[in-house]
Amino acid sequence: MSQRHGVNDPDLISLMNEHPVIVSVAKASRPFYWGVDVGGTSIKIGLVDDIGQTLAFEQLPTREPEGPTAAMQRVAAVILDFQEQLGLRDDAVVAIGLGAPGPMDLPGGRFVAPPQLPTWWGFAVRDFLAKLTGLPVAFVNDANAAAYGEFWLGTGGEATSMILLTLGTGVGGGVIVDGQLVNGVNSFGSECGHILVDPSPTAQICAWGGGRGQLEAYASATGVVMRMRQRLTGGATSILGGSLGGTDSELTSLKIYEAAVAGDPLANEVIDETARWLGIGITTLVHTLDPGVVVLGGAMNFGGAGSVLGERFLQTIRDEFKSRTFENVFKGTTIEFAKLGKDAGYLGAAGYARHLFSRPRELT
Repeated sequence: MSQRHGVNDPDLISLMNEHPVIVSVAKASRPFYWGVDVGGTSIKIGLVDDIGQTLAFEQLPTREPEGPTAAMQRVAAVILDFQEQLGLRDDAVVAIGLGAPGPMDLPGGRFVAPPQLPTWWGFAVRDFLAKLTGLPVAFVNDANAAAYGEFWLGTGGEATSMILLTLGTGVGGGVIVDGQLVNGVNSFGSECGHILVDPSPTAQICAWGGGRGQLEAYASATGVVMRMRQRLTGGATSILGGSLGGTDSELTSLKIYEAAVAGDPLANEVIDETARWLGIGITTLVHTLDPGVVVLGGAMNFGGAGSVLGERFLQTIRDEFKSRTFENVFKGTTIEFAKLGKDAGYLGAAGYARHLFSRPRELT
């Protein structure tokens, strides 16, 4: 079942934080761009205007086993249906931004081997969606799309360069330098979760990429659960060994967060360690790029901005960074939580399409 918003909505309505705020065509700034954010379980589709307002939004189930052809046909049907219902002329919509998980071949417009989408491997998605809709498609890594969203409309809105780290099941990354996304020669640019933070032979192994000592092994939800499970198996005491956590197989980063809020010392220790590993990774990234702004997004924010634990998590990251960098670099670098939440992906994909296709020389 899909969730659709936008058609016939009055001027401006709030969707109770579950969905983006929708603005009417009459109040929007032309031209318009589609943003599509493909995930393993759902696909978000939003029509975005020239200043980042959303005109229409729908979320579809990915139905991964059905494959990419069926999914893109459903995406194209939503796009064309919305355009017809909103009465948009052919020149009103310029392009589509398509964000999706990697590994990918960006120049070829195809997937390589995204672990979340095994039936999509090798599929030439960019040209297929362009053919279905008649619109040019900007193909981009999903974390890079989220980074561009935060750069355009979110925490990095005043910046010229920015790093985004998305903390979830894994650690995604997006890097923007002087307004340009770093996509890389091998379409692997900005994969910040795979930087090395622990060179020791006994370092943690990333559950997703298989790399030893990479940031993702320590700062992802998977890594946090792994380290907590190791502590519990080693005999450490925690309320997560009892009523809240149940057996080891039931551990989640959310339960670790809840235990920390309840005052569990071990849960708090693991979260503080996670912040310190992030501080180490951020130091390496900042010393390489010096962006001035580092943004933390994703679902694993331990309460996020305004919460006691979330603010402590953020401050611990800053303290670790301060202890490892130069004074002027610390003073000139902002580390903050992201603002766009789950909307960053489709907004950033639309923004990236705007970046690539809004210039006259690229439209000819």
